[in-house]
Amino acid sequence: MKTIKTTLLFCLISLFSFAGVSEDQKAALVDLYNTTNGDSWRQSWDLDQPISNWYGVTLEGDNVIAVNLSFNGLVGNLPESISKLSHLKSLNLSFNKLSGQLPGTLVSMINLEDLKLFSNAFNGAIPSNIGNLKNLKSLELYNNDFFGEIPASIGDLTNLESLMLSSNQLIGRLPSSLSRLKSLKVLSVFDNSLLGNIPSSLGELKDLEELILSNNAFYGDIPNELAQLTNLNTLLLGQNQFKGNFAALKDKLPNIVNFDLDDVNRKGALATLDDEEDDD
Repeated sequence: MKTIKTTLLFCLISLFSFAGVSEDQKAALVDLYNTTNGDSWRQSWDLDQPISNWYGVTLEGDNVIAVNLSFNGLVGNLPESISKLSHLKSLNLSFNKLSGQLPGTLVSMINLEDLKLFSNAFNGAIPSNIGNLKNLKSLELYNNDFFGEIPASIGDLTNLESLMLSSNQLIGRLPSSLSRLKSLKVLSVFDNSLLGNIPSSLGELKDLEELILSNNAFYGDIPNELAQLTNLNTLLLGQNQFKGNFAALKDKLPNIVNFDLDDVNRKGALATLDDEEDDD
């Protein structure tokens, strides 16, 4: 009986030893390695070693939940098979030399909470159905070559806390759907070719701490509703075509630290943000 128990125990230990990451997830990682010149990464992978030993890969049980290969010399495109990492919560490929369009399958990775692809050379449009990634808390695509408009579906990312799209080639207006991002703390779109008026509905983003709109082609008056953003500590509006004198805006925002406007807007009262006079 003792021999049987020992044998069963050994079999169980062997079973758990050989259990591991699914073939689909492993294949997706290998594809990522192959399409981004993995042999030349700063910290490469030994594909013969267990995945738990691969640089930048975090496992939870038998699932890959995070890949962080920032500053690692990746060159090339993201493979369509990246979506096979279906349990992934965090993907950080920032500060590399990745290029090409984002794979269409990316928007099926519904467990993603952090998507950080900034400081690469990605191009093409931001996927129109980016709003499928409803668990996203951080979407950071700045310093790439994305073009086209900001998709309206981005307003479906209601858990989003950080939206950073600066230094791309984006055009068009800020979508009014941004007002649905009630948890948003950072909205940064500077250094694009965005235009039009600032949606007054941005004043509904009560948790917003940073609003960075500089170096675009926005115009018109600053909406009164921005004075409701009392948690703002950073407001950068320079290098646009706003009308009027906005010096009083800073006084309306009690926590403001970083404040920037063009020289022409630094004098006088801010009429659009003055309190309305009583009629009686």
